[in-house]
Amino acid sequence: MYEQKKLFSLDIGTRSVVGIILEEHEGQYHAKDIVIKEHVERAMLDGQIHDVLAVSRIISEIKDELETKHGPLEKVCVAAAGRALRTERAEASINISGKPMLQRQDILHLELSAVQQAQAIVAEKHEIEKSYYYYCVGYSVLYYRLDGEEIGNLIDQKGEEASVEIIATFLPKVVVESLISALHRAGLEMEALTLEPIAAINVLIPPSMRRLNVALVDIGAGTSDIAITDMGTVIAYGMVPVAGDEITEAVSDQLLLDFPLAEKAKRDLLVHDTIAVTDILGFETEVNKDDVVELISPALDRLADSICNEILSLNNRPPKAVMLIGGGSLTPDLPSRIARKLGLPENRVAIRGIDAINGLSVSDIIKQGPELVTPIGIAIAAQKSPVHYCTVYVNEQPVRLFEVKRLTVGDCLLAAGIKMNKLYGKPGLAMIVSVNAQNITIPGGHGEAPAILRNGILSSLDEQVATGDQITVERGRDGLPAEVRIRDLIDDIPVKSVTINSQNHTIQAEITCNGVPAAADQVLRDRDKIDCRIPETVEETLNALSLRELLKELKPFRFNMNGKETFLPRLSGRILRNGLEVKPHHTVEHGDTLLIEKRGTPTVKEIANLKQLILSQSIPVIFNGKRIKISRTMTEFQRQGTALSENDSIYDGDVLTVIHKKISPFIFQDLFNHVEIEMPADSTGKFILLRNGEKTTFHDPIEPGDDLKIVWPAINKKDSNLKPI
Repeated sequence: MYEQKKLFSLDIGTRSVVGIILEEHEGQYHAKDIVIKEHVERAMLDGQIHDVLAVSRIISEIKDELETKHGPLEKVCVAAAGRALRTERAEASINISGKPMLQRQDILHLELSAVQQAQAIVAEKHEIEKSYYYYCVGYSVLYYRLDGEEIGNLIDQKGEEASVEIIATFLPKVVVESLISALHRAGLEMEALTLEPIAAINVLIPPSMRRLNVALVDIGAGTSDIAITDMGTVIAYGMVPVAGDEITEAVSDQLLLDFPLAEKAKRDLLVHDTIAVTDILGFETEVNKDDVVELISPALDRLADSICNEILSLNNRPPKAVMLIGGGSLTPDLPSRIARKLGLPENRVAIRGIDAINGLSVSDIIKQGPELVTPIGIAIAAQKSPVHYCTVYVNEQPVRLFEVKRLTVGDCLLAAGIKMNKLYGKPGLAMIVSVNAQNITIPGGHGEAPAILRNGILSSLDEQVATGDQITVERGRDGLPAEVRIRDLIDDIPVKSVTINSQNHTIQAEITCNGVPAAADQVLRDRDKIDCRIPETVEETLNALSLRELLKELKPFRFNMNGKETFLPRLSGRILRNGLEVKPHHTVEHGDTLLIEKRGTPTVKEIANLKQLILSQSIPVIFNGKRIKISRTMTEFQRQGTALSENDSIYDGDVLTVIHKKISPFIFQDLFNHVEIEMPADSTGKFILLRNGEKTTFHDPIEPGDDLKIVWPAINKKDSNLKPI
């Protein structure tokens, strides 16, 4: 005789509680007995026990009934309902501009930040709970994005912003605690705990098949629970509040059947093309399967749509295959509709019963069907891979985790309620400075990564933890504020050499900070304005070399004439650059030779010529046989009231008065301004004025070439001849 191990498991559902006895020997299982009892009141809601006393009474009744046949039962395997799981999508992003390339730990930190965001969203939807009142039982990455564009992997990428979108699944801690309380009241100890989706997956999809992307849908009475496998693990869980009862109600409405008869008719239609039913009026009718399916088609579509939409939301694409279990999976035409909506061949969507469980035999008293997969799976899964509690210490505070997967340091931080996005040090304050009117942003120092120690040794976020581990988290230090000197922003300070009037000069670029001269090693502050300029033009060059006196020579010659400013550019100095005349605004290059020619000092005569003024008028005449020129002033220049001769100099800035005289003919009297007349000794004092031999007067006009004489009579009367002087 070999010893068999007796396993007692409970499937606590929304409508009923199923208790089953299994015997195990060397990996083989035999389903020996089953008891199903429905709740007499609404004690369960969405997988969570709302009335611990009512549920514990049902558990006690099942326990007592099984104990009469199989002896004392002290321990039981149970599962947390899949419909109690909360699934949420969330996104997290970080600014990576100017930071080193992303590494695995950076990406993991970003993923966990998104998980924590999803955890907060779940808590917001259930306001009485805190985010850390949830166990994260798994998450999967939907997308990585770099600068808004989807990308396959963020490792070693650089850009402006990196983001990740995840879908995460959480189990409320209260679900587990209330389950334990109900068992204790019924005198049972929890032998092992699992999740309902995991229980079904463990018996239907062995680990060797989990690399395939398969969806398992447990369609119960009130809800349809979904679990998805891929890459060797369970990647997501979900639930929709549409299930078998909705189809049963549709059958009831269309065929006028009470609910139990409608449920039986629904199941019979799965195996028979025609069934006989008796409606509530007592009429017996034979109905065709196709006709009934047509009548309940809207309800079938709602159920299929709900399931398919949730699968696509969780998986982001159609899976390779879909397995249906639970009593609701017996709904007629449901597998083919799910296949069509997911775009799968019909043979990729199938109903799986307990006959698909390897190594299981079933007693004749147990009716086989898909509704027993989960109860049997609970016992087997809890035996093979039970979920344990793991207690670790985060910053000396105990944290208890629900081991539904490989637990990591990151899971412990989430469970402890530590905000992942607060762990990294903040970047130091940036500054903006202006260099030659161009704004430049100087980033602050990078914030440091957090220091995470596991049992005193530096650890990573994805490192596995064990019960009793001590985890210490130190927030990363903030980055230092930006610090920069002028020389850090200007690579080479320019220098220029020029020759000016045969003298060699070296010109340094002038650096100013906020308009004040500054040294190259000066430390800058936010909003400082830096100008680094080397003189470009002739004028700037002379100013920089303090040769402003030469600049004055280049200005137009200016004086004031009769109250009006007068400019004479042609009298200004000249600039010769490498022998060619240029203007003051012309550029000067390194190595140029400049010659600054000074402006001259003009005379009154030169000014008069430039202004087209007649200074004097003259005519030639003959006086006493000699040719002379008689002249008179036509335009008189005065400076500060003093008359100027035509050879006097005019200076820049002089204030001049110019007097213009009226033009009139020359008269004999004008002669006396140009000759000296002496009266002869023997003269009587009388004289005669002769013009071309003719007597004339002082005021008679004279013409160019006239022969002019002054004749004095002699004293001796005997000598009557006139004596000219």
